Amino acid sequence: MVEGGVITTEETNYTECFRAIGAAPYIMRLALSAGIGGLLFGYDTGVISGALLYIKEDFQEVQRKTWLQETIVAMAIAGAIFGAGSGGVLNDRIGRKPTMIIADIVFFIGAIVMALAPAPWMIIIGRVIVGLGVGMASMTSPLYISETSPTKIRGALVSTNGLLITGGQFLSYLINLGFTKVSGTWRWMLGVAAVPAFVQCILMLSLPESPRWLYRKKRISEAEEILRRIYSPEQVEEELRALKESIDNEGAMSEVSMFTKVKQAFGDKIFRRGLAAGVTVQVAQQCVGINTVMYYSPTIVQLAGIASNSTAMALSLVTSGLNALGSIISMMFVDRKGRRRMMLVSMVGIMICLTSLGIVFYQAAATAPKVSLLESSHFGVNSTCPFYSSASNAASWSCTTCLRSADKQCAFCANKANERSPGACVAATNDMKTACHSEKRVYFTEGCPSKIGFLAVILLGLYIITYSPGMGTVPWILNSEIYPLRYRGVGGGIAAVSNWTSNLIISETFLTLTQAVGSSGTFLLYAGFSLIGFIFIYFLVPETKGLPIEEVEKMLEKGFKPSICGCNNETKDRAEG
Repeated sequence: MVEGGVITTEETNYTECFRAIGAAPYIMRLALSAGIGGLLFGYDTGVISGALLYIKEDFQEVQRKTWLQETIVAMAIAGAIFGAGSGGVLNDRIGRKPTMIIADIVFFIGAIVMALAPAPWMIIIGRVIVGLGVGMASMTSPLYISETSPTKIRGALVSTNGLLITGGQFLSYLINLGFTKVSGTWRWMLGVAAVPAFVQCILMLSLPESPRWLYRKKRISEAEEILRRIYSPEQVEEELRALKESIDNEGAMSEVSMFTKVKQAFGDKIFRRGLAAGVTVQVAQQCVGINTVMYYSPTIVQLAGIASNSTAMALSLVTSGLNALGSIISMMFVDRKGRRRMMLVSMVGIMICLTSLGIVFYQAAATAPKVSLLESSHFGVNSTCPFYSSASNAASWSCTTCLRSADKQCAFCANKANERSPGACVAATNDMKTACHSEKRVYFTEGCPSKIGFLAVILLGLYIITYSPGMGTVPWILNSEIYPLRYRGVGGGIAAVSNWTSNLIISETFLTLTQAVGSSGTFLLYAGFSLIGFIFIYFLVPETKGLPIEEVEKMLEKGFKPSICGCNNETKDRAEG
């Protein structure tokens, strides 16, 4: 558990999790109910990727303005930054349970606002409100699960939050695909998110507060009652002794103001070292570009040359399914192989996949079909893209040049006989889209026809399956267990804000980067960020598997020394001893 617990150095088997849950099913009820916050997180991450395709069709200004597309996506993240920050304060002040309920109510309101939005500005407002709820839930769900989980299976149970995040993403793609032929497409996609928020709110009303928080607030009898539903009698006594020791060490800490607590936290060497590790993994999680894949997955598939909205979303569903599979792998191994090792291995796989994606997209752009003057004038002079008509170097234009025109006012209508033969650079209007389709041609707005585009889809799948078990779930596990209880809300809030801030920067710049340096340059840039993240994780992040919080504090107090095998030197020595 996050605070206290029986100290053990033996390797935890996945079956241990089933044995513990079988002995106390109440544990899983707590984990799954709280984990719906992860489902909300995942659903919001994934749903906008498909909804955006249809929002662009309903609002021409969104179709033509890349910054507006990025804003619709990123405003939820901006809201999540404030939600995570306020969530840290609320978790310490009013508890984990009320914070989760507030997050559900806020999320519910935001989903309804988006579903009823008459214009892009209202969608943006709804996205901000939803983001507030997601931000609060993103740090509170794993914290609540961690503080109600036995130490030996803590990682596996906190991973259920990660599984529900990826499950929420998979569900969002499935629902997106289901609503492609329904009137109101994106409104239904965004509005359905209100359902799990409502369900969790009802469930949380029947669940207890975190026993750690209760004990800290001197509600000892309530804390003890909850612990007895989780542990055997002798383990409960161990937990209570550990909690008492931790609270006694805090002294008058619980009575000070939040400003004073933050100031004191940064004066604590243990907290600073824990925060360095926590922030490192949260920033690294985002800087590998994962949420560009989640937020823009269908768009990326289209960049690879798959023009159909429904086909792009179907392929995105596959990558999302792999993400959920990766979370299951994490649950199986995170308490056996360790947090640090899984993240380092994950980062190596991510770097390989991103570099390969960069190469594939470069080759696809280099071999893009040429633009033909004859094909472009086929639909009439006024139908030709104005930038192509006035270009001095029009003879050298390819599909890639056409689609990168200013304000995305050009589209590529493929050759009727062969998609990879020279085609037409036309004005990006609904009329031209209809005219192109009426001749059984394929209409491209994001990427160009390519014979190697399928490789990009395969590499996206490999990227997801290497990301999810390590960098996808472990940063949240680490941040739920690396801070002293007295600074848990402060540390978790700061780390969550760093995660969402990084997410905002990456998501707000993705489409702009693809316009400026191309898809290839963008993915190679993320590969470089991944290398930097690997280095920081190697030198700053310790192993915490199987360690109660007192042991983690002692390890951080002594200082962390990395080893090549991926574990702590101290942990290795203990295992050998």
